[in-house]
Amino acid sequence: MELNRYIDHTLLKPEATQAQIKALCEEAIKYNFKSVCINPTHVELAASLLKGTGVEVCTVVGFPLGATPTVVKEFETKTVLALGATEVDMVINVGALKEGRTQFVEDEIRALKTIVGDKILKVIIETCLLTPEEIATVSQLVVNAGADFVKTSTGFSSGGARAEDVAIMKQTVGNRAEVKASGGIRSLDDVNAMVAAGATRIGASSGVAIMEGQVSQDKY
Repeated sequence: MELNRYIDHTLLKPEATQAQIKALCEEAIKYNFKSVCINPTHVELAASLLKGTGVEVCTVVGFPLGATPTVVKEFETKTVLALGATEVDMVINVGALKEGRTQFVEDEIRALKTIVGDKILKVIIETCLLTPEEIATVSQLVVNAGADFVKTSTGFSSGGARAEDVAIMKQTVGNRAEVKASGGIRSLDDVNAMVAAGATRIGASSGVAIMEGQVSQDKY
């Protein structure tokens, strides 16, 4: 596999500076990563730096809790697309899922996919907060709503990606959507485990270390 093209090179720390975002983009160009994944405030800068390079501009919506109203997520999505984002990673309303409001969750995903259109929408379900049954349920909702990826984690909750959760997600979505594993992926062994379980995209702040065969200590 082309390892570099699996990786969303990620910097979502709240204290990230423009200089760090510039360095992230330079690394992404050097290694030809699939995308950079950054907070919305940095989208315009990243889009200007990555124009014409083949590296996508990925950003997050409703991040990291997913607990903002749908209308806010819709506005945020429209804003980041206008600033140059080409991929959007949204966080579901986990509480709504936990209390069985599956139609609400599905409708929210569909609303954002309608806005994103032919660009990529990934849906962060925060697997560490879910049971295996809930992981399967929400993965099916992602398919029903027409989103492109179901994604494990924000990297900001109580846990990150686990291969067994990725396997449930892949088994549920089949070929109707893809799976992104993120959170705590720090080495090539971690990447291989996630890919073997069914992931086709890896979110990691350790992309350079992974490409160079090292083990990073970064959390995300």
